[in-house]
Amino acid sequence: MSTAEQALRRLELTVVRRLDGLLQGSYQGLMPGPGSEAGDSRIYVPGEDDVRRMDWAVTARTSVPHVKDLIADRELETWVLADLSPSMDFGTAAVEKRDLVVAAVGAIGFLTARVGNRFGAYVLHDEYIHRMPARGGRAALYGLLNSLAQAPRGRAVPDAPDLAEAVEALASARRRRGLRVIVSDFLDARPSLDPGLEPPWERPIRRLSARHQVLAVEVLDPRELELPPVGLVSLTDPESGRSRQVRLTAKVRAAYAEAAALQREITRTALRRCGVEHLVLRTDRDWVADIAQFVLKQRRTAHIAHRHPAAGAGAIR
Repeated sequence: MSTAEQALRRLELTVVRRLDGLLQGSYQGLMPGPGSEAGDSRIYVPGEDDVRRMDWAVTARTSVPHVKDLIADRELETWVLADLSPSMDFGTAAVEKRDLVVAAVGAIGFLTARVGNRFGAYVLHDEYIHRMPARGGRAALYGLLNSLAQAPRGRAVPDAPDLAEAVEALASARRRRGLRVIVSDFLDARPSLDPGLEPPWERPIRRLSARHQVLAVEVLDPRELELPPVGLVSLTDPESGRSRQVRLTAKVRAAYAEAAALQREITRTALRRCGVEHLVLRTDRDWVADIAQFVLKQRRTAHIAHRHPAAGAGAIR
């Protein structure tokens, strides 16, 4: 058995033993959400329920507004956008960011493959946006994850496609409603720290979320948030290949931490405006625990509201 296959088997065992055990219950996947098959009717809750789901026949009989619940489809297409640009080949903790990309895609894939759903991916790597067709079954998922794990490290390429172009490709090619997952660090080649400006990927994600249920998985490393007091260092921009020597004084480190915090806040605010769910994974944390906490929070929110989240039309069951 190759080293890559051993790593994927360990990943599957981690997901099945830890995540599967934590997430047992009425929902069997990562995110509860509505489907397209009509279920039972219940009393309409103003401000929470979508008026487009009104059950007019029951409303007329009872003189009380009712809505139809939707049963999640049993066979869905889940598509992920995996960012393997050069900025993902970085990590100062237990793993690199690209390892978390494979872990996140694997967690979603293993939890959906068991119920017959099809799983496909778009991969942003170098000068291409690679498409891996949606297929069902464990063997196809293993092939997809192996391709991600074995992908060469990213390199600086002039005029390489960015995250916005990759999201546009995902939205335009796959029209059937379902779950869409974007796994990226959401770092732009030319970042702006102006809160009044939209990130270039915001508008494409907003259009994607108008039709699909979207989960944004943000991958971070602690050194992207703050720098250590190590004196003179040589820093290289992985996207452009440019290098520069910087002396990490207390003033420089404080300015860096402030700019990094502002950049993260801009990302959070933009994703919130897009109406998508936002999950943060860090290379210095237990990613399984973070995913489990995120899912349990989603379920509690759905239960308290007495309805599924309104975004999108597909869900993992």
